[in-house]
Amino acid sequence: MHCAAPVPANTDGHYRNHCPYCLWSLHVDDLPGDRASECRQPMEPIGLVEKSGKGWQVVHRCTACGHRQPNRLVRDGDAPDDLDLVLSLPWL
Repeated sequence: MHCAAPVPANTDGHYRNHCPYCLWSLHVDDLPGDRASECRQPMEPIGLVEKSGKGWQVVHRCTACGHRQPNRLVRDGDAPDDLDLVLSLPWL
């Protein structure tokens, strides 16, 4: 990812698709979970949204093609997302 830290597996029962330390991701999905994107470029965390039933989500924007994708935050488990970094993002 962006910071080159190893990304630990998520232990809260959901998949992790971004780094808990820098919040960056990779553009691997066309639709959530399909892993069908051929882009494979870095995705920058640009803000937060709140979705009913999913809670807070970080919105990523692909640095190559501009695709935007909200992703569930990891708030529990062995390696939760950096809360200070999450709270530094603007609400969209």
